[in-house]
Amino acid sequence: MSESIHGHEVLEMLLAQPQGVTKGELKAQMLQKFGTEARYHTCSAADMDADALIEFLAARGKFVDAPAGFTTEAEKICNH
Repeated sequence: MSESIHGHEVLEMLLAQPQGVTKGELKAQMLQKFGTEARYHTCSAADMDADALIEFLAARGKFVDAPAGFTTEAEKICNH
């Protein structure tokens, strides 16, 4: 089993795309970068697949609207 990826890494991917992405595009990028079997965790949740992490981050208000979908802001990424 591969190491779990922190949600911060996904938010940092978004931060580098200020034009925004759709949920489908973000998922495709996650699968390409981390692999189809990747598991994700955050400061308060663990053992999520790509879809679950995207929904978790959306529910926590980590995404902001952008011209091509959504992105994030540096203030939305905790620093620990």
